[in-house]
Amino acid sequence: MPLSLSATRELLAQLGHEPKQFLGQNFLVDGNIVRKSVELAHVSAGDAVVEVGPGLGTLTSALLEAGAEVWAVEKDRNLHAHLTETLGKTHPRLHLLEGDAVEHPRAALPVERGGAFKVVANLPYAIATPWLDAVLSGPLPSVLVLMLQQEAAQRYTAQPGTKSFGAISIFLQSAYTLAPGHKVASGCFYPRPDVESYLLNLVRQPDPFIFSPDTKRLIRACFQQRRKQIRALLRDKLTEEKSLSWLARLTAAGLGPQARPEQIPVALWQEFPV
Repeated sequence: MPLSLSATRELLAQLGHEPKQFLGQNFLVDGNIVRKSVELAHVSAGDAVVEVGPGLGTLTSALLEAGAEVWAVEKDRNLHAHLTETLGKTHPRLHLLEGDAVEHPRAALPVERGGAFKVVANLPYAIATPWLDAVLSGPLPSVLVLMLQQEAAQRYTAQPGTKSFGAISIFLQSAYTLAPGHKVASGCFYPRPDVESYLLNLVRQPDPFIFSPDTKRLIRACFQQRRKQIRALLRDKLTEEKSLSWLARLTAAGLGPQARPEQIPVALWQEFPV
């Protein structure tokens, strides 16, 4: 059973643990949202699932009850020790790693699993984008069900021509399709955050596009000066030949050298030369 608000408070008191704001420790206390997370990912027996920041193990328990084999990475030493002593001793399908999720975006999942795994996670705001960026370097999970602050979810799914559209929007939308998600009220967490959250549901595309590290670096650099015209941005980033070639593609698509990064659609960024 998912931990209720009172059970969460009681367990934290027993452990002598104060939620750490800098680690984004807002624990899920709504059983319906826990179940919804598992349902959206279509978790079934035998699935390999990566979880980030299992905390007290509420979502972890639900994943294990669904029959999944879970690889989880937890940075907090006290919570990692608690999970090791409880779920770790009773569930051989749970593989716990103590560490930073950005450095270990797939926990300790064996490389040979390739893309035959899913991710179900309650992501702290501070690491959400760098963690997602690391995951998008591949191998790609088949499904991502991510609990995020609503602002982060809006950035990831933003469309060209909007202020929220940026490099991470391009990288994510080149590999995943948005599926129906779920709004999550702040009262579903303890401690209660000041913002609303969203359960983002992403399904890997049949032919996902993965950007090279060099291309990602250059695209990020363009969006760091997003109000500049793309022609000016490319002067010190590409050779003249490559720059002219890509600008010609933009012109053919109805944009042109005066376009700003946020106006350029995902498909054209996939043609960005390095």
